Amino acid sequence: MLSRREAIVLCLVFLVSLPLVTTRLYASDEIEHFAWLRSIAFDRDVSFENEYQYFFHAGIARSPGFHETFLERVNETGKRINYAPIGAAVLWSPFYAVGHFVALSTGAAVDGFSQPYISAISYGSAFYGFAAVVLSALIARRLVGRGLLASIVILIGTPLVFYAYVAPGFGHAASAFCVSLFVWVWLRARERWTVHDAVLLGLAGGLMTLVREQDVLLVIGPGLDFLIHAFSTIRSPENSGALRRLVVTAFAGTVAFLAGVAPQLLAYKALNGHFGPTTTASNKLSWSSPHGLSVLFNAEHGLIAWTPLVLLALGGLVVMTRSGNRNTSRVAVLALLMVAAQAYSSGVVESWTVAGSFGQRRFIALTPLLVLGLAALMSTVRTPLARRLTGIAIILCIWWNVGLMVQFGLHTMDRQKLTLAENARATFLELPFQAPQIVWRYVTNRSSFYQLHPR
Repeated sequence: MLSRREAIVLCLVFLVSLPLVTTRLYASDEIEHFAWLRSIAFDRDVSFENEYQYFFHAGIARSPGFHETFLERVNETGKRINYAPIGAAVLWSPFYAVGHFVALSTGAAVDGFSQPYISAISYGSAFYGFAAVVLSALIARRLVGRGLLASIVILIGTPLVFYAYVAPGFGHAASAFCVSLFVWVWLRARERWTVHDAVLLGLAGGLMTLVREQDVLLVIGPGLDFLIHAFSTIRSPENSGALRRLVVTAFAGTVAFLAGVAPQLLAYKALNGHFGPTTTASNKLSWSSPHGLSVLFNAEHGLIAWTPLVLLALGGLVVMTRSGNRNTSRVAVLALLMVAAQAYSSGVVESWTVAGSFGQRRFIALTPLLVLGLAALMSTVRTPLARRLTGIAIILCIWWNVGLMVQFGLHTMDRQKLTLAENARATFLELPFQAPQIVWRYVTNRSSFYQLHPR
């Protein structure tokens, strides 16, 4: 557990950082997530025509193709399409309720669209990003004895900070939280594998899938871990009746998982007329994952190019596999398999480049595993020279991420792809001199960054 002083410091840092949250929606993905919440809360239906019309006519959703995709096309039941799962809306709902009371008490429009509602879900994403950092620190500390610094580094050095503070209307901060919760529950469950543990793990896995369906593949880690435990338990002659207990445990966990994903299945049924996403979404998938390697290593769109800090974290996981502790080594191997599963799922979709978005945002779900790997690497480095070199590498990776965020926000880079030489020149040669002015502008005149056009 974190010490009392660490917990207090983290809470203070979070509270002080709240003014940095950008309380607006602008991208179609954000509007899709928000539409679930507003439509169910105010209209008691899953018809998103009025939500899409609102954001289009307000001039918020003016990206190319928004009108054609969301205000002209219909799904199998004749309703407007919504590709987003319902999980982010579920997690935002308590904050949205607070926004409703703020609207009632301040005289703002009580329509589900006004600023108190948008601000509420934006701060909600920041909260879930913060919770993901705390849980990731606890996970790393549980296995390698340290994790707080690594979790803060991963927050600032990966796109998590962008989607928790700059574009909080996406569901990625909520996804990072849910996967962190899932991994934390798994590490507790694997100590005993009781029915109670399996139920909690199943519910956490269901919630994780509810927020981002592709994250369901991350169950490969705990699933294989349970099978290894089950095989070793059955082989032991001292454990009579073990098979029955294992079957009951697995059944309980499976039922809990299905209960966790049931809201999404019911939402799909109401929206699409069947227990699955609209067919226009499934038609965009290639299950052979032809882009599985590109999504990691492509120089213009790949995870490593966007977020080189991932290399250090993965290196730490590899180091963990060679530790003298069998359980720690097993978790590290399974964590690497979970990373591979995420690369597979990201390589399945035609839009694997996520062009126009900041970074390979689909990998934000791996936050707890990256924190674990980085913490392991930092704890392994012993000599002063190695520590110095590791520290320099971490600082450069953080500055690279910050530099790309600035260029992305100012539209001074090609937002459809990386151009590494140009991005590096701007990040390391120009930004150090511009940084104070940009930070001041972000704090005092943030709206000046909106609606900027490429130079």
